[in-house]
Amino acid sequence: MTGAEQPIPAATLVIFRRAADGGPPELLMVERAQSMVFAGGAAVFPGGRVDPADYALGHRLAPELDRDESAARVAAIRETLEEAGLVVGLATNVSAEEARAARALLLSQGELAPVLDRFDWQLDLGALIPFARWLPLGMQHHRIFDTRFYLADLGTGAVEIAVDETENTHLFWTSAAGALELADRGEISIIFPTRRNLERLALFGDFAAACAQAACTPIQAITPHFVDEGAERWLAIPDNAGYPVTRERIADLRRG
Repeated sequence: MTGAEQPIPAATLVIFRRAADGGPPELLMVERAQSMVFAGGAAVFPGGRVDPADYALGHRLAPELDRDESAARVAAIRETLEEAGLVVGLATNVSAEEARAARALLLSQGELAPVLDRFDWQLDLGALIPFARWLPLGMQHHRIFDTRFYLADLGTGAVEIAVDETENTHLFWTSAAGALELADRGEISIIFPTRRNLERLALFGDFAAACAQAACTPIQAITPHFVDEGAERWLAIPDNAGYPVTRERIADLRRG
C-alpha cells in the first residue's frame, strides 16, 4: 500500500435519545452536502477524520487508553459539536447558549482543547462506548477511512441542533428502523456501512441493550469483500461481527 493509499483515521458517533412517544430510541443523522467527495448527499452519523490535535488531547485526558483509541473518541465529540452544535461526553448539563458559544469557538480555533479550557469542561471519554470499526480496503474510493464507531446516550429531553451549512445540509432524529424505511422509499440515501449499522442498531430497544451487545462483540476491523454466486456479485462482511445482515447485491449499492 502506497503512502497515498494509507487509511485515514476517522470516528463516528451514534447518538441515542429516548423517543417522546416511548417507541424505539431515536438516532441523530446528518445529510451530507452533495458537493462532498465522500458520501456526498448521503445520510450518515456525525463524525469525521481524526486531527493531530485530537491525539494530544486524547492522551492528556485518557493516558491509559491506546493513543488511536483516545484520539478517535475526542474526534467523535469534536466533530459532533462542529456538525450539529451538540455537546456530548460531559458529566454536566450544557445550555443551548453555551453550546452555541462553544461551537463558534471550536470553529474559530479548530481544536477542542481551547473550548474545554474556556468553559472549564471535563470530558469523560468513557461515556463513548466502542461499537464497531470499519476499514473498507479495495473499494476503489479516492480516500480510505479507518473509522471507529461509538455509542453515546443523551437520555431524554429536547436538545438544540443546527446544521453547519458547509459539509451538511440537514439534521434529523429517527429510529434505526425509521431511517431504513426512509432509505427504502428513496427519501434519503445511505451507503453500505451505514445501512449495515442501522440494521444492527434496529435490534435494540434502548441504549443499554446496544451497549450490552457491543460489550460481548469483540471489535474487529470490518473490511467488506466481494462474493460471487452465479450471475450475482455481492458485497459481504464477516458473520461474527454482530450484524444481522452481512451482504448486499452490488447492483443495489449506493456508491460512496
